Amino acid sequence: MSRQDFEDMLVEISNWGRWGKDDQKGTLNFITPEVRMKAAQLVTDGVAISLSRNADKEKSADNGRPYTHTIRAAKATDGGSSDSISISPHGIAHTHIDALCHQLHQGKMYNGFSYKEITENGAHKNSILNQKEGIFTRAVLFDIPTLKGVRYLKGDTAIYPDDLEEWERRMGLRVQKGDIVLIRTGHWLDREENGPKRGPHPGIHASCMKWLHHREAAMVGSDLALDVEPSGIEGIRGPAHDLAIIAMGMPILDAADFGPLSIECKKRQRWAFLLTMAPLAIPGATGSPVNPTAIF
Repeated sequence: MSRQDFEDMLVEISNWGRWGKDDQKGTLNFITPEVRMKAAQLVTDGVAISLSRNADKEKSADNGRPYTHTIRAAKATDGGSSDSISISPHGIAHTHIDALCHQLHQGKMYNGFSYKEITENGAHKNSILNQKEGIFTRAVLFDIPTLKGVRYLKGDTAIYPDDLEEWERRMGLRVQKGDIVLIRTGHWLDREENGPKRGPHPGIHASCMKWLHHREAAMVGSDLALDVEPSGIEGIRGPAHDLAIIAMGMPILDAADFGPLSIECKKRQRWAFLLTMAPLAIPGATGSPVNPTAIF
């Protein structure tokens, strides 16, 4: 994909104005009350699986901004304990959601709002507060290492629309309007065996965003930062991020851990399930840590 292809796709798959000129929810508009009620019917035995990594407080090659956590320990006398927590959520170390103000292109964010709406006091448009009611819908796991017959993807392996469609064919499913698409690369297993690194990393090719647009997915997530790295497009580090957040208004779940989920899906031979999550209600924030939960 060339830089011009990328620029053309920003226009081609744009949802600007689709839900009105003041909309700040983007593709989360696909999650209607009817979609939520249908997703609730997927729960048959109540088994819950967390998709979040534990808070990482150690600085490393892929975690330049670890959690800061201090605690006031309990004493023998009456009373309690308390703590203080600080986090910079973006990156590939901490499970988080990107708000629609997180990415900008040529001074604009989703739905045409100006960069001037983001100040030191926070984002006055497209902040994480627009997701305060939470996300509750059907999700589908695309387990690409299982598709490829490997334990995890290596290097700068790119995932293409053909891979997504092949997974659907093999598993007998299809992404529906309002679904969350979860892309597993096996990153955390790779990290466990080979140590932390900044890149290159596997991920989806930018062409997948047109596929997600046509399917009317509500959200996309991965166990890294979504994009294959390097992207192959000069001057654009994360084209899938830009296309999702800026053009489509699609929030992204980054740095999730799909290892336990993959095990559960394989055991059940079931790749679709209810997924629920909610960000912290922080006015003006560009993202939030989150603990997504899959329920079977």
